[in-house]
Amino acid sequence: MIVRSLKEIEGTDRHIKAKSGTWESKRILLAKERVGFSLHETTLYAGTETRMWYANHVEAVLCVEGEAELTNEETGEKHWIEPGTMYLLDGHERHTMRPKTDFRCVCVFNPPVTGREDHDENGVYPLLTEDDEG
Repeated sequence: MIVRSLKEIEGTDRHIKAKSGTWESKRILLAKERVGFSLHETTLYAGTETRMWYANHVEAVLCVEGEAELTNEETGEKHWIEPGTMYLLDGHERHTMRPKTDFRCVCVFNPPVTGREDHDENGVYPLLTEDDEG
């Protein structure tokens, strides 16, 4: 059994701050836990824009605080995301998040991330495994 609090993750190597400066993420469960997915609490900062494309992962996101506009860059379709709203990137859609307020969400990734990932120039997380050099 694993019991872990967000507070104990703060300031550790599980607390990732993006190079872009637009988000931070607390990686609650990672690939090394070997449960088949990773679990994160992520905050995207108000007034920023983050372009993402999870070419190697499927991500489910549940908003728990804040508001943001989600744009599907492949269709141009826009969605308003607020607490209690979930979106699933089951088609590896390129997307952009524009938070109106600080936007806090709970995310699940499959395959699980290792905790070392950050978005590359295309918004993609590399597909890393625990066996990769870190």
